[in-house]
Amino acid sequence: MPRTPTPQQGADSPQRYWSGTLGHAGQRSAQILLVLILAAVTVYGLLQITLVVIPVLLALILAAAISPFVNWLRRKGWPSALATGVSFLLLLAAFGGLITGIIFAIRSEWSSLVDQAVEGFNELYRLLKDSPIPMDSDTIENARDAAIGFATSSTAGSGALAGIGAATNFVTGFLLMAVVLFYFLKDGDKIWAFFLRWFHGERLEKARLSGARAMEVLGGYVRGTAIVAAVDSICIGAALFILQVPLALPLSVIIFVGSFIPLVGATAAGVLAALIALVANGPLVALIVVIVIIAVNQLEGNFLQPVVMGRTLSIHALVILLALTAGTILAGIVGAILSVPIAAVSWAIIKVWTGEDDGDPDDVAELPESEDSEAADAASGAAGTRSGDAGAGEGKA
Repeated sequence: MPRTPTPQQGADSPQRYWSGTLGHAGQRSAQILLVLILAAVTVYGLLQITLVVIPVLLALILAAAISPFVNWLRRKGWPSALATGVSFLLLLAAFGGLITGIIFAIRSEWSSLVDQAVEGFNELYRLLKDSPIPMDSDTIENARDAAIGFATSSTAGSGALAGIGAATNFVTGFLLMAVVLFYFLKDGDKIWAFFLRWFHGERLEKARLSGARAMEVLGGYVRGTAIVAAVDSICIGAALFILQVPLALPLSVIIFVGSFIPLVGATAAGVLAALIALVANGPLVALIVVIVIIAVNQLEGNFLQPVVMGRTLSIHALVILLALTAGTILAGIVGAILSVPIAAVSWAIIKVWTGEDDGDPDDVAELPESEDSEAADAASGAAGTRSGDAGAGEGKA
């Protein structure tokens, strides 16, 4: 007997407009738009509280970098509080000393760096203009004027040392980062277990593995980038000292800081060093500096990055470039530094939730158990015991 269509299944039902290929495409498009709107609102909201967001992100990254040392001290028999306190003080002293050294090394020579950079731009312009290769003089002159205008502007001079000028924000952010870092080192397992309370079953296991991968990627990225930056700074700085290029120390510091910005940071700092060498030592020394920079970059790309980073930064260079550009637009230099590790962590988490990274049992076993999951396991065990007793009673009956 044929069934009569219900009102919901009639020809004029709204559901028919969402059926078929076009209807499914419309649903997916609406979902994507909602996700993009939510992401845009989230990013906009976070940009309004950068004084909180950036210290928390820096504290999380530093905690991921130092956590293996804390765990090593605990395995050696140190009390948890003592291991945390010693690691926190050592990291804070190293980080504070590094920032202070960078600021004073660059600040004392900033005016000389700007003057030498301007002279380097002018010298390069003259060489290109007098070269036998046909070039558009107007294009070269406009590029030179734009570069010199940026280098000599008050924006460049103050922007490079914005953290020093905004002393209140800098001190506030540093103190907040120190406090958050201490609690991350001390109670990181408990904090993560609190966020796992809303996950159960397979999702709980994936959330645990996501946390393990995030800490692994962040810690590996920071340690690896610091090693690569130190090698770049030492090698290029030694070449600058040997070639007697002026301002070799601040240039080495700039190369170290620039190496934390993938793809372009170290190269841009090397170009600055080559320009200063061109002015002070002539084209031959500048060419040698360029050769040294290229050799160090090849060493970094073909040996240091694969060995030191491993699978930490297993994302394509195009993704790195796009993340770098987006981070720079949103948050300037700090965004450029933080964008790549955030992109790497996001990719690692995506691989976990899509099933591409199932993880090892040891990875999940080392993660903290959430309180709710422990209670749920105990409740399920108790329920299983009661059902077993009830089944036994029915069998006896």
